[in-house]
Amino acid sequence: MSDRRWTPVFLPPHVPLPAGAYSPAVRAGDFVYVSGQVPRDFRTGALVGETVEEQAQQVMRNLIEVLTAAGASLDDVVSATIYLVNEQDWTSVNNLWTTFFRASYPSRTTVGARLRGVLIEVSAIAYLPER
Repeated sequence: MSDRRWTPVFLPPHVPLPAGAYSPAVRAGDFVYVSGQVPRDFRTGALVGETVEEQAQQVMRNLIEVLTAAGASLDDVVSATIYLVNEQDWTSVNNLWTTFFRASYPSRTTVGARLRGVLIEVSAIAYLPER
């Protein structure tokens, strides 16, 4: 028996488990930590989109699905990290960000990164007080 103080968040049964050794998200106290989301369709595993804008749209859909599985929404996100292959895509992603989040926006860090076959990845932390 584990004395772990956090629990994994699982996606619906029709969504395959991640290929790697990680949970899509974990709940720890009042916080939900969402693993980095990439632009792959959860059901097919196919990469969605060729441009950073198209890929970012899919990443946000994935983020929403994981948050929903945890009982949270984008309104609960307090912090996010965006990883970009091309730092020059910052403006495009920032513009898209404002269509998903309302002001006051969560804290955010954008990092230039080498990603495996995708242009963008996003991880997030949501505040969701235990009931």
